[in-house]
Amino acid sequence: MNPHEWPRTWQPSRRDFLRSALVAAGAITAGGALSSCSNSVDPNVTTLGSRLSDPNSKLGVEDFVAMYRQQTGRQLAVNTVDSTSFQENVNNYLQGTPDDVVTWMGGYRVKYFAEKGLVEDLSPIWANHGGGFNESFRENSTGMDGKQYLIPFFYYPWAVFYRPSLWAERGYEPPATYDQWVALSKQMQADGLTPLGFGARDGWPPFGTFDYLNLRLNGVEFHRTLLAGDVSWTDNRVRSVFDTWRELLPFHQPQPLGRKIADAQMALLNKSVGSLVAGMFVAQSFPAGAERDDLDFFTFPELDSAVGTSTVEAPMDGFMMRTDPRNRPGAEDFLTYMTGPDPAVAYAKQDPQAIPAHRDADLSSFPALVRKSADLVQNASEITQFFDRDTRPDFASIVMIPALQQFIGNPNDVDGLVRSIERQKSAVFGT
Repeated sequence: MNPHEWPRTWQPSRRDFLRSALVAAGAITAGGALSSCSNSVDPNVTTLGSRLSDPNSKLGVEDFVAMYRQQTGRQLAVNTVDSTSFQENVNNYLQGTPDDVVTWMGGYRVKYFAEKGLVEDLSPIWANHGGGFNESFRENSTGMDGKQYLIPFFYYPWAVFYRPSLWAERGYEPPATYDQWVALSKQMQADGLTPLGFGARDGWPPFGTFDYLNLRLNGVEFHRTLLAGDVSWTDNRVRSVFDTWRELLPFHQPQPLGRKIADAQMALLNKSVGSLVAGMFVAQSFPAGAERDDLDFFTFPELDSAVGTSTVEAPMDGFMMRTDPRNRPGAEDFLTYMTGPDPAVAYAKQDPQAIPAHRDADLSSFPALVRKSADLVQNASEITQFFDRDTRPDFASIVMIPALQQFIGNPNDVDGLVRSIERQKSAVFGT
């Protein structure tokens, strides 16, 4: 399951620009692909609108729904729509007759619907049952008004993934600093191995590299301020991100604009690249068993010792409640149930990318990679959500995807790039 779906490389006309702005905001309806099942079921049945449509994800949903029914005696009906259609149509869906509870994302994505009044305040549930979530999960569930609108469910950290068996064979060690990473990459090239897998055709994957470079160079507060539209993209701190990235590009797979992230993941599986900057979803490309057991990661390396590496990129998914739910008691009961650790554990046993958000989740039976991922996030000083969740979706899709693809194709005009981004940002944010 790709957690982000964006257009391929393109140069937008005005018509394309306006249409894509509507898609990014979820304002286009595609032939009724996303509709509520609320009008066709018993009003005593709670309904869940789910974008968790990947086969493994659907199995996980079935498992926690069965647990809920068995343990509470309540009924829950699930309306599953493929993730892309869900995201493109969610705005109209929430303004119509949506399901009582809806799967969604943390960060700006939940703030947007809270500000529009399309989802309900869940602060009372948080006050009584939210003690199992860390402060960063609370922050990323909180609207502009300081109230919580999302119940965290699972997350998937971003890091640098590699095959331990390949590295042991070649005598490589995970780098802790940028200089060590560059030195290792040069050694890989000398050994005939491409250091970094890279696929940018989908549009969104380069966001992960940009985010980590900015976080490691400039810190989390600057990163958040930049993505909020409050700092100019011509700032020298932004230029330093692209300058550093330009130094790393020769270590990436060539011609990444023609390669999908799934192909880069297969290159890691096949050991034709040494590593890959990606989310935990890379585990979905590895067959369960020996292959998936031979997958590990290291934290994105340090670039400035004063900034460190304690901020982790870990997009979080969870549950919102529609405004004025048809079955309020059932919706509140379900959301309260989902604040416990067991449902997320049941789900994560089916979906290899998912790490339960609850700090008391029992991961003793999970693979070492899952336990290591949980430790990474639970011990992080700050958690970011990913570029397209931490900023306006229209800015991410319309401005930044083409901009980063332009940079990857021509990394030598950073000055022109950041000036172009700033002009477009001002139009999107109205600043």
